[in-house]
Amino acid sequence: MEGYYDPKDLKRFGEIGQDAPELAQKFFDYYKAATAEGELTEREKSLIALAVAHTIQCPYCIDAFTQKSLATGSNMTEMTEAVHVAVAIRAGATLIHGLQMKNVAQKISM
Repeated sequence: MEGYYDPKDLKRFGEIGQDAPELAQKFFDYYKAATAEGELTEREKSLIALAVAHTIQCPYCIDAFTQKSLATGSNMTEMTEAVHVAVAIRAGATLIHGLQMKNVAQKISM
């Protein structure tokens, strides 16, 4: 069964710049610089990206950064822990918005 996301599209990502090559090049240059080894290792950045990919629910990113994390030496336990950190942060962000609900309910109740 075909789905909306086609894993083969991940290999075609470079094609996104065909209609705006200057902008695409700026993105790709920035992306390369942001994900390159720096104060954080490439492995650490891959784990961060994997966690963010789950938070934004991008299947292409999950695919790419699962591969990158494995290639840079991470294992399934580390990758799963990174995903759980993302889940905890996302859950906390959802819960804190409950205060907005409480504030509105209090105003209406007055």
